[in-house]
Amino acid sequence: MADADEGASAPVSEPLDLVRLSLDEIVFVKLRGDRELKGRLHAYDSHCNLVLGDVEETIYVVDDDEDEEEPMKALSEFADYVERQQKSRQVLKPPTTVTSNKDSTVEDHAELDIIDSLGLAESVTHVRLKELLLSGADSDEGLSQLTDILRNRIEEGNGETLFELGYENSGESMALTKDEWEAAMERLQAAASTLNAECRVLITRNVGGEYDVETVSEKDKHADGKVMIRRKPDTVEDVIELRIAVVGNVDAGKSTMLGVLVKGSLDDGRGKARVNLFRHKHEIESGRTSSVGMEIMGFDSRGEVVASAVPGRKLSWEEIGNRSAKVISFTDLAGHERYLRTTVFGLLSSSPNYCLLMVAANNGLIGMSKEHLGIALALNVPVMVVITKIDICPPQILQQTIQQLTRILKSPGARKIPILIKNREECINTATQFVSQRICPIFQVSNVTGENLDLVRTFLNILPHHGHYDARGPFEFRVNDTFSVPFVGTVVSGVVKSGVIHTGDSILIGPDSLGQFATTAIRSIERKRIGVPVCSAGQSASFALKRVRRKDVRKGMVVLPKLEQSPKVYREFVAEVLILSHATTIKTKYQAMLHVGSISQTCAIIDIDRAYVRTGDRATVAFRFVQRPEYLAVGDRLLFREGRTKGLGIVKSVGYDPAKPLSPDASKMDENGSAVPAA
Repeated sequence: MADADEGASAPVSEPLDLVRLSLDEIVFVKLRGDRELKGRLHAYDSHCNLVLGDVEETIYVVDDDEDEEEPMKALSEFADYVERQQKSRQVLKPPTTVTSNKDSTVEDHAELDIIDSLGLAESVTHVRLKELLLSGADSDEGLSQLTDILRNRIEEGNGETLFELGYENSGESMALTKDEWEAAMERLQAAASTLNAECRVLITRNVGGEYDVETVSEKDKHADGKVMIRRKPDTVEDVIELRIAVVGNVDAGKSTMLGVLVKGSLDDGRGKARVNLFRHKHEIESGRTSSVGMEIMGFDSRGEVVASAVPGRKLSWEEIGNRSAKVISFTDLAGHERYLRTTVFGLLSSSPNYCLLMVAANNGLIGMSKEHLGIALALNVPVMVVITKIDICPPQILQQTIQQLTRILKSPGARKIPILIKNREECINTATQFVSQRICPIFQVSNVTGENLDLVRTFLNILPHHGHYDARGPFEFRVNDTFSVPFVGTVVSGVVKSGVIHTGDSILIGPDSLGQFATTAIRSIERKRIGVPVCSAGQSASFALKRVRRKDVRKGMVVLPKLEQSPKVYREFVAEVLILSHATTIKTKYQAMLHVGSISQTCAIIDIDRAYVRTGDRATVAFRFVQRPEYLAVGDRLLFREGRTKGLGIVKSVGYDPAKPLSPDASKMDENGSAVPAA
């Protein structure tokens, strides 16, 4: 918190202004060398982000042993602020216009246009789902209406939907008997088959069968259940794709867990399952991942794991992609502190939909696990936790690990609701509500005995699509890796941020060291090593480029459509940042490694809106890339570090004018931030 006059009440633009915390240790900003913090505390509603009023001056004293009791609240608040800033920059309708005539003035109101587009006057008579599900087999109209409802739900869910058979859309119970439920299930399957989709019963109540669970109340004798409806993909382009970043401390069992999930066979306790995921010889020898590894796991339209019929045999990516309706792409990241740069790059460049935090039961949340959790919270990525090695961990140590995790996840910094997944019912209910980002499921597994691995597979199968991508916007593709393939040429891989691209399209790739873009064309496109003719927003893909050498492309470049006007690149930009942890003050000329998506480059601070910033301060800062200009967009998330993470932020504007400094009076401030009187 910046120094403030005790008598003045400065306005608060965002709730973050009330607390300043560090990432590694929870320390309030030291004012004049002591640990007491004087200031005005602003009460606010964390959900609506409304400032409710001021409270009298309060003195906070932080003890040295509270680093796990009060985690980084400022980090969570800043992540929410960044999320709101990005949403506010989405393309809206044109602003209100006023057209003047001699006789009258006509005003066009965007609000009225939105209401008019809803078509409220053309509303259709509401039909209850129960009537459609229990209508006779000869009722074609009822089947057609039910099919339309399923089609809309499947499109909304990007190819799949979870249907609660036994409840109306409003949540009201249909009060079905067992026979009525079975008849409704047949009707649902008939409607799904017309859409080339399949149904899979996940859980039932008062129906009987393999997945039937006990009734909570004896009075509730109605039959209901949850059914997964997933469309069969006609081509590889229609396959549902989710990206999950796997993080955690070294020796937490990340690579082993992925090896067990992908191959379907258990580990031997000596690293048998992880060998296939390693890319280098020294990784196999040390057992530690040092690069960004990729693995995929497939589910068919029935929700079954796509695996080889031969035990222990691993299917190729082509086999998994051709047989799957849903593919989970795992990004296996390094856990050792030495490879933090690689891990941060993998987290930001892969644009993960979810984050899987691995914690060893016998170690707890230690080392880099806290760093990775903090980065995931800053990116606003939903987090799930898997506690491994429960087969070798004493019960009391396991309980301590669970208590530590629960305490940290419930803290103001994370604001999560931890849920221990112990059975199939909890797993399914949690997976359907996981997109809320408030829920954090915790699994306890063993890769040697296979305990609770079925719950993890069920959870991944139901996991809904998360993320917003603009397929109608201009095409933009971020390069996160480059290859040179024999008889193919230069290949770049990454994630399509927006738009659609086809094989043969002319594109621009760059910028190079001079900020220039090279013109080329798409020779071929592959997704999961399978050739496809088109790729759209939100999908990860690889492009083979024409007439481009491998040495001319690098990580951090962008692929854009060929237009008449060349894209603009910038060496300077302005961002709003939150300083998480730094031993001293940060001033101009400070340099650190900056990560923006797939961009990783050293940056220097050229201007700040105040004389200096300290741990916990939130400030507007102007950066300059040291090596070369880059392609940036307003709203991009950034993270800068010097060793460990030092701060994070959001790009507010591109370009910087030295004639308009962020704080013209910053040079006139003394060491304590007070104005220096004129001589």
